[in-house]
Amino acid sequence: MHLAPYSTAYAPAAELNTEGLADFLRSFFGPLFLVAVSVVALFFLFTKEVTRFVQFLVIAIIVGVIFYVPNIIEALARAIASALGVV
Repeated sequence: MHLAPYSTAYAPAAELNTEGLADFLRSFFGPLFLVAVSVVALFFLFTKEVTRFVQFLVIAIIVGVIFYVPNIIEALARAIASALGVV
């Protein structure tokens, strides 16, 4: 039995294009994030838990900055590495 056609390596015709993936994910999950933050913030305000509201607001702002600002993770990693003297 001859298996020559099956022994060739599979090579994809083109590479996977992920150029607009980050923008798509931001535009898809961004409004969901804002709705979730709004609902939780309103819950804390209506139950008069001001301390939890402020804590949640600070965490939501930090997560929002990481989520919405492009290349923030790379910039933070480089800053931390240079501050530690790794680079």
